Amino acid sequence: MQIFDTTLRDGAQREGITYSVADKLAVARLLDQFGVGFIEGGWPGAVPKDTEFFERARTELDLKNAVLVAFGSTRKAGTPVADDAQIAGLLAAQTPVVCLVAKSDLRHVERALRTTPEENLAMVADSVSHPRAQGRRVFVDCEHFFDGFRFDPAYTASVVRAALDAGAERVVLCDTNGGMLPSQVSKAIGELTARLGIDPAVLGMHAQNDTACAVANTIAAVEAGVRHVQGTANGYGERPGNADIFAVVANLQLKLGMTVLPEGCLEQMAHVSHAIAEIANIAPDTHQAYVGSAAFAHKAGLHASAIKVDPALYNHVDPAVVGNDMTILVTEMAGRASIELKSRELGLDLAGQPDTLSKVTHRVKELEAAGWSFEAADASFELLVRQSLGEQTTPFALESYRVIVEHREDGAVVSEATVKLRVRGERVIATAEGNGPVNALDQALRQALERHFPQLSGLELADYKVRILAGSHGTDAVTRVLVETVDADGRDWTTVGVHENVVEASWRALVDALAYGVTAAGNDRRVRSRR
Repeated sequence: MQIFDTTLRDGAQREGITYSVADKLAVARLLDQFGVGFIEGGWPGAVPKDTEFFERARTELDLKNAVLVAFGSTRKAGTPVADDAQIAGLLAAQTPVVCLVAKSDLRHVERALRTTPEENLAMVADSVSHPRAQGRRVFVDCEHFFDGFRFDPAYTASVVRAALDAGAERVVLCDTNGGMLPSQVSKAIGELTARLGIDPAVLGMHAQNDTACAVANTIAAVEAGVRHVQGTANGYGERPGNADIFAVVANLQLKLGMTVLPEGCLEQMAHVSHAIAEIANIAPDTHQAYVGSAAFAHKAGLHASAIKVDPALYNHVDPAVVGNDMTILVTEMAGRASIELKSRELGLDLAGQPDTLSKVTHRVKELEAAGWSFEAADASFELLVRQSLGEQTTPFALESYRVIVEHREDGAVVSEATVKLRVRGERVIATAEGNGPVNALDQALRQALERHFPQLSGLELADYKVRILAGSHGTDAVTRVLVETVDADGRDWTTVGVHENVVEASWRALVDALAYGVTAAGNDRRVRSRR
């Protein structure tokens, strides 16, 4: 089975993605780490950035599993292949493999290329045989294959035949408009192979996701005998995107039992997915199959009860095999099993403490009913469990706090906060200014505590989210605040606060954030790292 990745070419056509050459080199290294066999690097000669990529790749990339592929189109109509500038640019990239896109829908031949059916077949044959004569392996992408095959199966099949006869190693059937369904893909492949008398193993599949069937269509093609599949990291690509190479590979290896990656590479999947998302500057899809942070997240208490007995009862695969983790979400749906499993995940064992387990479960349901949400605030949940176990989690006692917001004559708005605390038997008063009331409170609280807890000096408020809870409205609405905090080592955690007053809700989240930084953040196993 050939795993062909086109993240750097087709995937880069997604709206919002602009890779630098350095980005493309970094993505190529990650894809090689994942173990794909082919990395399509771009369109040399047509795109200057891609030309530079191939030049730098020759000295800067040391690929262990993949080979680079240069992409281009067949020669121009009426131009000898030896004189075609784009074919020359394709060869100049010096890659061992080239991939040519060819028109296989008669309507595109006549209306887009504005040439004859016969000349298009000659263009395909010439463009394949010329690189083959130069020692290159050649793949041919039959653009609009499925639409063309439905319109005029004889002509579209003749394009496939022309490519194979000229020496193409694989002819890739492209669902360019993304409109096919799995049954239609299987039917077309069966009819094509019967018409030409060929082994489907010489064919490939390239699916767009316009019907949300790109992965399913790719698997259907493999089940029909195809042995070359194309896709992109995280399904990036034009319009709704391409087949997600991670889902395709995982399905082939874990569901169909096909060994398609080198040993040890499948476990890199989640890491590679998220790293490429960071380079693309696109937030990872938390609900993406296999690699999303929620791919193995369980919320219902019924699920958790079964998982406590055997995780396989509600996980279709072991998350570890794709480099992911199972997560138990704590919400109002949580039962005792959910609370026990989540606590264990955070390093706290409640299995032998039924009274504490009941107390925490009751308290979570009570707080969730009042608007709290622990689903995205593991740190606040851990503090709640520790409190139920009798631990002292808040390293100070509040006497009072005050926030002043001053709008000055020159239009400047200044926030000032004063906190009065008792810390280790000492009364501490601190005042600080900030760019808003919450920032001012955060600064004042840190100032008051840092002498006793110097580790707090490295903490930063990384994110702050405010939500007006459903069913409440106006200026007296109940507000939920989520605060994300990050330390000097890049580890981060989220805490929650709820109150009718947005400042008080923020205060509660801030107190939990700093309390967690003092009592729990030193344990690497319980804190995520951004690095």
